[in-house]
Amino acid sequence: MRKFCFVIIAAICSLAFAARAQDTNALKTEIGIFESQTGVVIIKGFGQVGSVATGGAVISVRCKESSSAVTGHKDYGIAVEIEGNQWRRLAIVDYDELDALLNGMDYLGKMTYNATSLPGFEATFTTKCGLELIAFGNKQQGGIRTFLQYDDSPRIPLASDQWTQLAKLIEQAKATLDSLRTPK
Repeated sequence: MRKFCFVIIAAICSLAFAARAQDTNALKTEIGIFESQTGVVIIKGFGQVGSVATGGAVISVRCKESSSAVTGHKDYGIAVEIEGNQWRRLAIVDYDELDALLNGMDYLGKMTYNATSLPGFEATFTTKCGLELIAFGNKQQGGIRTFLQYDDSPRIPLASDQWTQLAKLIEQAKATLDSLRTPK
């Protein structure tokens, strides 16, 4: 009987974990909602913009264009793939968030200790899907550091040149999407 109860409890726990694993960022963004339509053909276009290699991960940026074969409606965004040793995460950011994302990166990249009267701070910018950009400073430890984090993945430290390179990749992706969105 005990063995049977243990099996039942294990099965219920595995279902709970499976339900958690299926909770992705897809339905938190407009493009994710658009792509989840059923009963219609959705065409998902993509184009690699570039990547940034860090000590612990590679961060890649891709353009996304999703369209309905029935209505011709199109949604745009970017995919930020973060790949570490033994793990990979994919964050989808809507086109309408890109200006705020770039402004947030600019602000966080220029943070100083004047942001607060206390000796330390953490400033964050988070997209709808949960992609998080972080500036962290502690006068006792010295230096202000920047990070990228998504979901349950570890924080990826980014040196200032890597931070700038990532911002430029996002700017490039936005420029590409702007050219696609402009009527011809």
